[in-house]
Amino acid sequence: MEQSNEESIMDIIRKLNEINYINPEDIPNIELYMDQVTTFMDAHLAACKRTDEDKILTKTMINNYTKNDFLPPPVKKKYSKEHMFLLIFLYYFKNVLSINDIQKIFTPLTDMFFDNRSRDVSLEDIYRAIFKMERIQTDNLTKDIVRRFKASQGLFPNAKDEKEADFLSRFAFICLLSFDAYLKKQLVERMIDETLSSDTGKDK
Repeated sequence: MEQSNEESIMDIIRKLNEINYINPEDIPNIELYMDQVTTFMDAHLAACKRTDEDKILTKTMINNYTKNDFLPPPVKKKYSKEHMFLLIFLYYFKNVLSINDIQKIFTPLTDMFFDNRSRDVSLEDIYRAIFKMERIQTDNLTKDIVRRFKASQGLFPNAKDEKEADFLSRFAFICLLSFDAYLKKQLVERMIDETLSSDTGKDK
């Protein structure tokens, strides 16, 4: 039996709720070789894949991040726990931001935490704080998505049939989500530009 538009969307939302952030407790305390890093990421972020063929992080990606100074080079071909935190952030950023924007926001971060100075806040502290905040927000985000979906239903009572009405309602829902994502992306990009401008001003 074919799913209704509402059943289909609710099924997608339920699957999205299965997407989980990597718990700080799950990140190994030991240094890892490249193969171990990619295996770990694939195992813990499998629910994020759009298709089974999608790759979370490949060796080429990680090598390019290191080459472009997003990541400090591994020590004796091994990646530390701090590398893992940065790679997780990179995974999410690469799906939203341009390479240039990632570099702008990552350079000060890597400079800050890989300069061998003693600091009161560690990368693990930052990751734990963000992890906790994101878990709290997940339920709110899901409720907001459901609210937007319901708002998009019944917008086209004059459609010629139910199939056309379902398609137009789904199109409207996609537009709502896309515009929301666009606004948030604009906000992030402008914050990055402002941060870079502020840092440049300090150097003068």
